[in-house]
Amino acid sequence: MQRQWQHDGWLAMLLRPLAALTSWHVKRRRAQYVNGQRPVYRAPVPVVVIGNIYVGGTGKTPVVIATVQALRERGWTPGVVSRGYGAKIGPQPRVGHGELNPADFGDEPALIAHISGAPVAVHPRRALAAQALLQQYPQTDVIVSDDGLQHLALARDAELVVQDERGVGNGRLLPAGPLREPASRLDTVDAIITNRSASGTNPHASPAASFPSGGQPSRPGADVSQQALSASSNATEPSLAPSAGDKSTVPRRTDVRLRPDAARQIATGVERPLADFADPSAFRSVAAAAGIGNPNRFFATLQAAGIQAAPCLALPDHYDYRQSPFDAVQADAILITSKDAIKCRDHRDARLWEIPVQAQFSDPTLFDWLDQRLRRIADARNHDGSPG
Repeated sequence: MQRQWQHDGWLAMLLRPLAALTSWHVKRRRAQYVNGQRPVYRAPVPVVVIGNIYVGGTGKTPVVIATVQALRERGWTPGVVSRGYGAKIGPQPRVGHGELNPADFGDEPALIAHISGAPVAVHPRRALAAQALLQQYPQTDVIVSDDGLQHLALARDAELVVQDERGVGNGRLLPAGPLREPASRLDTVDAIITNRSASGTNPHASPAASFPSGGQPSRPGADVSQQALSASSNATEPSLAPSAGDKSTVPRRTDVRLRPDAARQIATGVERPLADFADPSAFRSVAAAAGIGNPNRFFATLQAAGIQAAPCLALPDHYDYRQSPFDAVQADAILITSKDAIKCRDHRDARLWEIPVQAQFSDPTLFDWLDQRLRRIADARNHDGSPG
C-alpha cells in the first residue's frame, strides 16, 4: 500500500472515488468549525499543535519533546495534551506528570512525560484534556498538543506540521493516498518540519524484515516532488485563524534529524556508547525491534551507525508488549526505541537496550520564532482581558 501511495499505482487509482468522499467529509467538517456550527474551545493560554497530514508516524513525538524543552528554556511552563492512543480513557480526562503508566495514558504521552517532565492530560476530546490540564496544573502558561492537527474543536495559535521524506506521497486523500487532509492544507500552517534520516539517505528504500504477527514495514519510494504536491491542491481549505492574526502567508520550513544517543540497558540503567554494538568483540550478535509508525527509520539509523542488526522486527505501531516478542530472538543485544522502552520497563530481559534520540533542527532560530510569536499572543490576550 505504501508503494501505491508513493507512486500512484493501480490500486490507488481504483480508490480515487472513495478519496473524493474523504475530501467532501474533510471540507464539510472544517467549514462547520469555521462557520461556528460546531463549538471551538479557546484556552486562556497559547496553544501549539504539532501534527501531520500523512497517516501514520512521521516523527512527531521527538519534536513535541524538543518543543516542550525549548519553551521551558525560554521561560514558559508548558503542559501537553494528547489523545492517549492505546489507553482506555473513559469519560473524564486523565492528568499526571513524571512516570506515567503507558496502559493508562498511552505510550507516547507516557514517554513525553518521562523525558520532558511536563504535565500531560489525555482524552480523545482534546478540549476536555486542555481544561483538565489547566485546572490541575494552573501554572501552565502554554499548551502543546501532541498530534491533533485535525482536532478542530481545540483552537490553536500555532500549527507545526511534521512530515518525513515521503512528503505527501501521491498527493491523494485516504484511501487512494496517505493524506488525512488535502496537501493544500500545508499552505495554511505556520511551520513545516521535515524529518530527515540521520544518514542523509531515504530510510524507506530498503524494507526491513517483517514481524510474523505484526505490521509490515513501510516500503515507499523516494521523496515526493513539488509537482505531486501541486497536483493534489484542488481547492484551498478554510483555516481557523490564530488569535493574534499574524500568520505568515508562507509556512516556515526547517529540517530535523533524530540523532541517537548512548544506549541504555533497560534492566539496569547502564549506558554504553552506540559504537559498542557495531563491535563484534563487545556483542557477537545484535537484533533490533521497533513498534512505531515507521520502523524502517529506526533500522536505518542503526545501519548508519554501523550496526548490522539481524533480525529487525517491525512490530505494529503502539505494540503493547503484553507478550514478549523477544523470546525466540537469538541475539546478545536487542536494540529498541524509547517509545518501545517505556512499555518494557517491567521486562527483565538483560538483552534489551533503549536507543534514545535527540532532535536537531537545521533552523537554530525555530524556537526563538515560536517563543516570540507566543509572547505576542499572550500579551494581546492579557491586554484584552479575555482568552480571545
